[in-house]
Amino acid sequence: MATALAHRGPDGSGVWSAEVGTGSCSGTVAFGHARLSIIDLAGSRQPLGSDHGCVLIQNGEIYNHKNLKRGLRDYPFRTSGDGETILALHRSHSGSSSSVAGKEGVNPAQAHVGWVSKLDGMWGFALWDPAREELILCRDSMGIKPIVRTLLDDGTLLFGSEVKALRGHADFVAQPDIDALVVRLAYEYPLDRTTLFEGVISVAPGTVETWGLDSDGRAVLTGVARYSHDLVAPEDSWDVKTQARVLLESLRCSIEDRLMADVPVGIVLSGGLDSSLVAALAHETAQAAGKAVPACWTVADSEDNSDFIAAQMVAQHHDLTHHTHIMPETTFWEDLPRFAWHGEDLDITVVFWQSVFDEMRKDVTIGLCGQGADELHAGYPRYRDPAGHARLIQHRLDLAGGVDGSALARGDGEAWSYDSISPAPNMQGLTETLQFEMDRGQLANFQLRLGDRHSMAAGLELRVPFLGSAHRSQAHLLPLDWRLSADDEKMALREAAALTDLPREIVRRPKVPAGTATSPSLVATLIDELLPRAEEWALEYGRLTPQLLDQPDMAIGLRMFHAMHFTDAGTSIRSGSLLDVLEDVGPWPTQ
Repeated sequence: MATALAHRGPDGSGVWSAEVGTGSCSGTVAFGHARLSIIDLAGSRQPLGSDHGCVLIQNGEIYNHKNLKRGLRDYPFRTSGDGETILALHRSHSGSSSSVAGKEGVNPAQAHVGWVSKLDGMWGFALWDPAREELILCRDSMGIKPIVRTLLDDGTLLFGSEVKALRGHADFVAQPDIDALVVRLAYEYPLDRTTLFEGVISVAPGTVETWGLDSDGRAVLTGVARYSHDLVAPEDSWDVKTQARVLLESLRCSIEDRLMADVPVGIVLSGGLDSSLVAALAHETAQAAGKAVPACWTVADSEDNSDFIAAQMVAQHHDLTHHTHIMPETTFWEDLPRFAWHGEDLDITVVFWQSVFDEMRKDVTIGLCGQGADELHAGYPRYRDPAGHARLIQHRLDLAGGVDGSALARGDGEAWSYDSISPAPNMQGLTETLQFEMDRGQLANFQLRLGDRHSMAAGLELRVPFLGSAHRSQAHLLPLDWRLSADDEKMALREAAALTDLPREIVRRPKVPAGTATSPSLVATLIDELLPRAEEWALEYGRLTPQLLDQPDMAIGLRMFHAMHFTDAGTSIRSGSLLDVLEDVGPWPTQ
């Protein structure tokens, strides 16, 4: 299973296992880890043990680990890395955990909320506590880093950073989740904790799960607790003269934290407001701290591309080292299978992510990007008409006969949050829409999944300063009329950006959709050439067929998903030309 994730951790690997329980409820717990070295390069090998017998595997970074260590002086730290602070915090609160363990009616996951809440960063971690025979799975507050899990028929719990890790277990068989796919096609992102794979569930952002063994030796979910939940709470007014500076400084603090590394850092520079602001502030922050100024990377389908030109303007204005790459005309035809394999979703328009990360990894191990700004600051055109967008989603759901929410496995620890799949109650206005998309899919299940899967496919860690806690707190309070108007978006953020020395053309540059902005000609050519086949392929997908005929680009995406994940699917990517891969697919469930 760890080998299947070697792309995420090319710098080393480790395994650990131990016997669990006694008699009829005995079994084994085993951890595997593939390491990408970021901090404490020579140490911090995982799985990582502790003096109180616990074992940890962690993905991501704890940005406040140095401050935490100063308050944990009685812990015998063995490394200078960030992950050991998780073990130290767990030990410091292990007394309160044991006081509730095993008590009837008590949620054992709740005992971990206090210490987990002290962590600031992005993470997915698993911690085994042998004293209580308890497994803790935990994901950062925004879901930047992933954990997926499934229960096999024999009661074995499998978990990992990607579904392909589960394929490393001989008894796991990947199957599509048809209800989740119906919703994915309608909303354009997976909803709740679904993964598009039947029986494979994401651990929810901002959540602690605890697992144990039942009397038959089967893994059982013993508790789920939410330790973090952001609320979109617009205030009535906003003083641009004072608050624009506060908003800017909150982002600067996030960037300062995300420059923490023992390896080189770079910046994904698209030329839009968000990434340009990250580049400008990273430049200032690095210089002030006496650190190397991060270089920038831009890819596009042409030197005449407006994004490419804008990125060059930003780099030249700030005298930044700027690496550029023009994607060949064959990029989509050659790279789409690998993109679909790593993405584990239906995306086909944003293959440029793969190109930019491949280029960056030649020189750096960490990339900063502008993800999250559009969700916080209302940067998408659809936010101007939530009711109209809800009608479009409902139309797509109706094409597939809808989804019976009452039949879904829902609630804490299940794939679905609520039985309501209808968009109308959740998109009555902009505030409700922003909250819904942050809680149930757009941010964690689409944007952050894209960034994580495709950066880690190149062995590169992507960091998202806009989702730092300080900036989120400020952004959630912004009045709606400082986020979106009839002819502009992200107005408060633009006022903050105007306080920097970014060119005015960049500060006022309108939002352009990422895929069509970076590689419009390549995307259009691919879809045009595959469209006749896409309409034929759509007819093979049963309940999904009406949706696919209505969204032919998604018919291509689903066919790619089918080809890469449900046809001769092992732990490595299928080979062959794009058309060969798309035409040679296995049977598809039609329920």
